[in-house]
Amino acid sequence: MNESLRTLGTPPNAWAVNEAIADITRPPLEPQIITLASETKKLHLDLAKAAILVIDMQNDFCHPDGWLAHIGVDVTPARTPISPLKTLLPVLRTFGVPVIWLNWGNRPDLMNISAGVHHVYNPTGTGVGLGDPLPSNGAKVLMAGSWASAVVDELEQLPQDMRVDKYRMSGFWDTPLDSILRNLGRTTLFFAGVNADQCVMATLQDANFLGYDCVLVKDCTGTTSPEYCWQATLYNVNQCFGFIADSNAILDALKSS
Repeated sequence: MNESLRTLGTPPNAWAVNEAIADITRPPLEPQIITLASETKKLHLDLAKAAILVIDMQNDFCHPDGWLAHIGVDVTPARTPISPLKTLLPVLRTFGVPVIWLNWGNRPDLMNISAGVHHVYNPTGTGVGLGDPLPSNGAKVLMAGSWASAVVDELEQLPQDMRVDKYRMSGFWDTPLDSILRNLGRTTLFFAGVNADQCVMATLQDANFLGYDCVLVKDCTGTTSPEYCWQATLYNVNQCFGFIADSNAILDALKSS
């Protein structure tokens, strides 16, 4: 009888059905337990339930010709995650950990963007803000499909990776991210990208509020904000929202698994 059942949905959140039966048991994923040294505790976590979110590693925030650089920000700190991510991501993929690129990529009509969000990027109303062309190359600021919102060339995106566009600092607000993670059965999230105290932190906090287990990958995260913002982020993650580890600790844990 089971041979006639067909999968309906995305495993592990899938049913097996035919004309007479709906099997809604959702067989569990085979565990892949690792032990990871974080700054505060030794973590036992299941890679079969893990994913990594790479947040805003895109040209507007990390490239010398992007929007941040245009307004006079030194983007060097935003580029520091590139090298460790180039090492970590291929290894995580070999263990079946989904890579999710979470980038700010607005609708062309900006119809879901409030005045308050516009103000962050164009406080005087006379500058180059959301959807406006960059003077250096004409790319539209944080517009989905534009050079400005694309992941930096140094980081390779593979076909099996997933991409989610976001429209606020939190990647969970008004996006399908939560639904995707639940369909994948992923409850432990590694966080990487920029800016640590803004989009990374807002997304991590929302993940915590939604019941996800959160691990900030310290050397795969950066910020162009002042040092005290970075220190406050690290303090709050350790104190309130999850755990902090670096990519070498993750790689060591994977080697020992």
